[in-house]
Amino acid sequence: MMWRKTHLFLIALAMVVTLKSPALHAAQDQNSFENPIIWADVPDPDVIRVGNAYYMTSTTMHMNPGVPIMKSYDLVNWEIVNYVYDTLGDSDAQALRNGQNEYGKGSWASSLRYHNGTYYVVFSSSTAGNTFIYKTRDIEKGPWTRSTIGFYHDMSLHFDDDGRVYLVHGSGDIRITELHSDASAVKAGGLNQVIIPNASQVAGSNIGLPAEGAHIQKINGKYYIFLITWPQGKGRTQLVYRADHITGPYEGRVALDYAGVAQGGIVDTADGKWYGMLFQDHGSVGRTPFLVPVAWQNDWPVFGVNGQIPAQMPKPVPGVNSNHKIVASDEFEQTRLPLVWQWNHNPVNNLWSLTERPGFIRLKTGRTSTSILDARNSLTQRSIGPESSGRIAIDVSQMKSGDYAGLAALQKNYGFVGVKMSGNSKSIVMVNGSGAAPVEVASVPLAQDKVYLKVEMDFKNRTDKAYFYYSLDGNRWTAIGDTLQMSYTLPHFMGYRFALFNYATQSAGGYVDFDYFRIDNRMTGTEGAGESPQSPVQSGSVYKLRNAHSSMVIGISAMSTANGGQAVQWNDNGSADHQWRFDRLSSGYYKLTNIHSGKVLGIENMSTANGASAVQWDDNGTADHEWQLAPVGDGSYKLVNRHSGKVLGVDGMSKTAGAKIVQWDDNGTADHNWSFAFMR
Repeated sequence: MMWRKTHLFLIALAMVVTLKSPALHAAQDQNSFENPIIWADVPDPDVIRVGNAYYMTSTTMHMNPGVPIMKSYDLVNWEIVNYVYDTLGDSDAQALRNGQNEYGKGSWASSLRYHNGTYYVVFSSSTAGNTFIYKTRDIEKGPWTRSTIGFYHDMSLHFDDDGRVYLVHGSGDIRITELHSDASAVKAGGLNQVIIPNASQVAGSNIGLPAEGAHIQKINGKYYIFLITWPQGKGRTQLVYRADHITGPYEGRVALDYAGVAQGGIVDTADGKWYGMLFQDHGSVGRTPFLVPVAWQNDWPVFGVNGQIPAQMPKPVPGVNSNHKIVASDEFEQTRLPLVWQWNHNPVNNLWSLTERPGFIRLKTGRTSTSILDARNSLTQRSIGPESSGRIAIDVSQMKSGDYAGLAALQKNYGFVGVKMSGNSKSIVMVNGSGAAPVEVASVPLAQDKVYLKVEMDFKNRTDKAYFYYSLDGNRWTAIGDTLQMSYTLPHFMGYRFALFNYATQSAGGYVDFDYFRIDNRMTGTEGAGESPQSPVQSGSVYKLRNAHSSMVIGISAMSTANGGQAVQWNDNGSADHQWRFDRLSSGYYKLTNIHSGKVLGIENMSTANGASAVQWDDNGTADHEWQLAPVGDGSYKLVNRHSGKVLGVDGMSKTAGAKIVQWDDNGTADHNWSFAFMR
């Protein structure tokens, strides 16, 4: 059944429509959001609300620790706060031993519930051939206790009002199985029957994949079961069934058929609004979560607006100023790994250390491997869209002959840039593993012990390409090798990940020290990572911004000090609102703070549209408040917005005082060019 499921998934994947979205590992706007809420691999989400907090679990399969617990206060910005388990078992497949692996297997499709002060997470593992029921009183700290039952496909846990407990599960025919009241085991003699036969039938007769992915909820006395199916020639389609009794009879309908966004349940806010947490197959970045508004009509949940998902929506809980913490840079200065990291398969804990060399993570080799795919202790984070860049600094002085270490774009069709040790000689290599056998595409001799490596991934418009770079000083970068055409393959069933790795091919015992991993939501190519000697400003200093086309300077309309005050051009009259402090961020971008108002320059509503107004706002950490200074070549610079990728210019190329400052695609016009007049 698994082969049939994944084969049909591959057919449907190529047909999914991509929705326009910004990079969203940074903070979303305080009062609105765009989908996907996280442009990264967070498949099979299940969400609950407990008080004013939301918790979500997701599938991470062969990565450990497994089944992340994510927390949010607004359903849009999420932080990983825990995992359900460190490792699920120690079989050869789970530990990458004896030629076995569990790529694309491991733990799948968890169900998260809260009942009488206890949190429950249930999921199945095709590797173990079982379903596991974990529970805890403290979802953020644990500890967890575990029960094991037989294998149940895509199950959903339900605690009914009468104290009985059930799993709803299956593919095609949807079944119910009763558990003991403590959800620890299957109840002998309890309910065990089909409750929805041939559940795909409400989507028509031309079905490629039987209904599955059950989520059961009881709302206002009725039972609702959410499923997905795959009609031939279309993407995932969301179904909903309802009944007055848990055993039925159930009536069903198509709940959402839009851009392949489907599979999940619904959740309410404290003030009574409803949302579906679904996901979309989004190419090689993985399966990305979508938050979809839900309205109620005649006791039916209606997804979207007129059958579509709006491009931008008000946040379910406005005013919450929080950030995604799904990926993050790491200087390795702590004694524990942050929760954004996961190991590829089970780690070998005595072969890595954060304490043997403080400020570094040390990865040691403990055996020989054939490639990165069977290497132990590869440390990974998700990639992010629409584009992302990861870079490392690595000390390779203790490598042994035959060792490879570096940074990879990890999936079955992988690529990496790393250091190869041959005898006593080191070289920087780029390896493309997308073909029948990995190919060492390029090699450059290395005569020093510390080197800087970078991998960049471009997911815009399904480009799905990865690029590889090295640097000898951490600032001047050189491209190496060829471009990796990334592809979402079913053997791994996971979006591409950045992976720090070290493996031996001849003998064990070598080690490398990683100084840092730094991730960004833009590609920098051969740009320097440090302060450029050609930078027109000094961080912390104050400047006027003068337009090359109009010769006017940027100020705030009517010298407003309010959030949303419009940035305009004006004759230089020396007023304080014409002065801006430039503060350089670790990413190389700048924040521009108005001296008069104390607010920072950003884009109204975090828009990514041409013509959107530049406005001032409280510094809340959003990416639209960050600007890159890009040299034009004539002494002037463009200001490129980190969130939208567009440049700052003057509305209509006006030369009139009071004309709005807006963002626009970089089309080479002179009003996009700015110079900087030092004030103090």
